[in-house]
Amino acid sequence: MTSALAPEPRAPQFPIPANVYAETVVSVRHYTDRLFSFRITRPQSFRFRSGEFVMIGLPNAEKPVFRAYSVASPAWDEELEFFSIKVPDGPLTQHLQKIQPGDTVLMRQKSTGTLVLDALTPARRVFMISTGTGIAPFASLLRDPDTYEKFDQVVLTHTCRDRAELVYGQELAASLKDDPLIGELTEGRFTLYNSTTREESDCMGRITALIGSGKFYSDLGVEPLNPETDRVMICGSMEMLKDVKELAENHGFVEGSLSAPASFVVERAFVG
Repeated sequence: MTSALAPEPRAPQFPIPANVYAETVVSVRHYTDRLFSFRITRPQSFRFRSGEFVMIGLPNAEKPVFRAYSVASPAWDEELEFFSIKVPDGPLTQHLQKIQPGDTVLMRQKSTGTLVLDALTPARRVFMISTGTGIAPFASLLRDPDTYEKFDQVVLTHTCRDRAELVYGQELAASLKDDPLIGELTEGRFTLYNSTTREESDCMGRITALIGSGKFYSDLGVEPLNPETDRVMICGSMEMLKDVKELAENHGFVEGSLSAPASFVVERAFVG
């Protein structure tokens, strides 16, 4: 039975592939001409770890195109949220950016990914380093109580070209204190650090340059990265992943995995 407030599902034009969920778009929000978010219904049987990604597609072809999308909603949410770039000629995003409530989105049934808490050993503080839509898995992790059980302090960095592209993360950060599940846990323990690389803002520069110059530490009033006390999670553009991974390793951090948890993790399936 469809809720009075829920969008009326529209029948897909092509048959749904095997082992794929067909879910209904609940809401869509466009932030800029490059960024948008959307929420879809969640299959009752679907389970995932906060920070993981799934393969998303559209029922617009006999063999639909699927791409990796980090789930931006926490593991306890009744819906699934995603944050996406718009690529005019992208095989999927040129169509995905036009979705509306009631449309069908395809999702493969298995979630996976390296950007999960179980791949890190416990520590005092965790740095979540993101560029662009690489903030999506952190949007999931920031709303998961397990994050605050494992770390005393959580620092999210979000770097974009323009200030308007930072709005998703700013609204997310502002909402944490009123979150009924984790609001009290975040008090005095969460910090958002924004920077832009093109448009003038209070903090300009690539995150690696800001860390390398020491401005990052002085702005936050924290000690430099230390594998004894800190953990690092990285998601964003390929160039940033490479540079921050190198920076972390130069500081003595060791890359972790589910089979061998350590002091930093990188999500390589994501580019954006």
